[in-house]
Amino acid sequence: MEPSRGRAAAALLSESLPGRRRRDGEGARWAPEPTQQSSSWAKRLLGFEWADVSSWHRFVCLLNRPTDPASLGVFRFLFGLLMALDIPQERGLSYLDHKYLDGLEVCRFPLINFLEPLPLDWMYLLYAVMLLGALGIMLGCCYRLSCLLFMLPYWYVFLLDKTTWNNHSYLYGLLGFQLTFMDANRYWSIDGLRHPRKRNAHVPLWNYTVLRMQIFIVYFIAGIKKLDADWVEGYSMGSLSRHWLFDPFKLVLSEEMTSLLVVHGGGLVLDLTAGYLLFFDATRPAALVFVSYFHCMNSQLFSIGMFSYTMLATSPLFCSPDWPRRLGARFPACLRRLLPSVEPPQPSEACVYGGSKRKGRGRGERGPGLRQKLGALFTVLYVLEQLFLPYSHFITQGYNNWTKGLYGYSWDMMVHSRSHQHVKITYRDGVTGELGYLNPGVFTQSRRWKDHADMLKQYATCLSRLLHNYNVSQPEIYFDIWVSINDRFQQRLFDPQVDIVRAEWSPFRHTPWLKPLLVNLSPWRAKLQEIESSLDNQTEVVFIADFPGLHLENFVSEDLGNTSLQLLKGEVVVEIVKEQRNYTLQEGDRMQLPPGEYHKVHTVSPEPSCYMYVYVNTTDVALERNLTQLQELRDKVQNGSETEPLPPELQPILDGALGDAMQTDPVVQAFVQRQQRLEELQRRRNATLGERLQRFAARKYFLFRRSFLMTWISLRNLALGRPSLEHLAREVAYANMQQEAGAAGTEGVQKEPERAEL
Repeated sequence: MEPSRGRAAAALLSESLPGRRRRDGEGARWAPEPTQQSSSWAKRLLGFEWADVSSWHRFVCLLNRPTDPASLGVFRFLFGLLMALDIPQERGLSYLDHKYLDGLEVCRFPLINFLEPLPLDWMYLLYAVMLLGALGIMLGCCYRLSCLLFMLPYWYVFLLDKTTWNNHSYLYGLLGFQLTFMDANRYWSIDGLRHPRKRNAHVPLWNYTVLRMQIFIVYFIAGIKKLDADWVEGYSMGSLSRHWLFDPFKLVLSEEMTSLLVVHGGGLVLDLTAGYLLFFDATRPAALVFVSYFHCMNSQLFSIGMFSYTMLATSPLFCSPDWPRRLGARFPACLRRLLPSVEPPQPSEACVYGGSKRKGRGRGERGPGLRQKLGALFTVLYVLEQLFLPYSHFITQGYNNWTKGLYGYSWDMMVHSRSHQHVKITYRDGVTGELGYLNPGVFTQSRRWKDHADMLKQYATCLSRLLHNYNVSQPEIYFDIWVSINDRFQQRLFDPQVDIVRAEWSPFRHTPWLKPLLVNLSPWRAKLQEIESSLDNQTEVVFIADFPGLHLENFVSEDLGNTSLQLLKGEVVVEIVKEQRNYTLQEGDRMQLPPGEYHKVHTVSPEPSCYMYVYVNTTDVALERNLTQLQELRDKVQNGSETEPLPPELQPILDGALGDAMQTDPVVQAFVQRQQRLEELQRRRNATLGERLQRFAARKYFLFRRSFLMTWISLRNLALGRPSLEHLAREVAYANMQQEAGAAGTEGVQKEPERAEL
């Protein structure tokens, strides 16, 4: 950054222009010829004159100005490195065999129905190609080919499974696509060592413009999406303020105000302003501090893989493009040989050197050619497309549910939180009329199908095909899914009376069997929170809203000894199935529900009904009371106040040895297991920094170890054929050595969450 020259880091920042050569304390570089307009406010604020955008020709020349490649080269290196680390983790290379095992009966959710995964060994080959592409991008080796090797498999894997979509995975694909068209191998690359004309050569300004605009859009559109009333009022991430990272704020604010002002208010302001603040010299230092703190916090708050570090890597793109040279020039001369070049860049045929007196390998005074015009056209079209796509949901109406579009390309990050109270799948044999029920999520490896009509349609179609293998003919499938979004009432998302197998769905038409979100009940949330806060720790409550003409069938477990239903709004009829008796409830009425029996709650009012279940889990209460008594007994024995010897069946509460689990009292077994969990948690909290780093390194080591071993096994299978099943089983067992080695070396290395779910 050079405030003395008034150079702003706007989207169209220019760093190096040909002209007179000068030296400063940081090395030689090209400086622009002074002009009469160089001190205008537009030049000082934006880095270019208004005349530069007065015509298409001038605009093309502006976007193809020669710019220092140093910052772009460093970003290329960091992006390739982060993607190489991401592929075994969030992309799933470490558990690929769990997801794409040959012959696995599972329902999948591709964007386009004809997309199918390759056989398992070929999927490993595909991931290996993607990994090689990421490494090639990092090193700048065979750069264009490496970009294609990374980008094409990445988008195939991305489109293959909508249930894994999120905003940052989409962003990785966009950045890989952009880099394919850029000259990011002009600095700190193997290609530069092999080709002198590419080594340390200028890049067109649009290379930076596209990347900066992309990151600006990520921040700004995310801020626009956070202007949603739920976010502004603090309902989107209501529990996040309980995290220890917010403890410093809670020294001066209550937890509720921390959530409202810091989590929601701070997130809104940062997203809306970060892109602007990063553009300008005067505000960039403060912006870099705040966005860095923000992304470091996110890396601890959420399981978002490399996203936080990728965003950190994009921040220097807004600085002066020659910052790596100026940083390298500060190192001693003996270390500069190990660092990227600090020499000024050489001219490049990819740039337009308007007004230059210098000719040779540069373009001299020649105007922009086809390559330069295509680069400018790509910049304009790409930025317009990225601005339009987050608001294109009026076209793809079939993907609209309570939220607009598929989650993952609209930058609506963390705006909506959901909880599911009740999910029921009913099938009917189309020939015999026989009814049956399926476990929610059967034949799937994901839970996201519950929230999206397009995935529900795919799931129902897949289930109807699989049920033929279980002697169910022409199956009809009905879903009853209850969801609460941002602390609202639990309500139905889809019509439970519609057979989804035969229901109409189109990506371009509204889904007719989608039930509307009852936004008119949103003001009830304050009242619901007040009711929840008035209950004791042993009492639970569930808030329900239902549509006229529908009913909720529910079963009260015998563990729930004191369950009542209270009507908050509307009118319902409660049917006790076993007794065959009906009870009419109006607003304010309350009734006890018999445990161990089914009941149905029919909404008979013309408007939606609202009611709540209040219950106490008597089994949990009794268990907690027994565990407390055992804890008191253990404390008395340990402090010597209990002199009577413990009976043999209670001895495990002292030594923690369960012995024969079949003969151990269940309460004693639960007590010992809880104590072991508490001790392990306490040990982890008290671990030194070295122990935590060792545990982290061991976990990552086993993850990458399994990724590479399983890839090697699959590549060997493709090249030489598969060995016997016994031999293959031994190889896979060796790759899965994590449990034994982890227990010995790291006090029990845990599996990755994704693998644990699968």
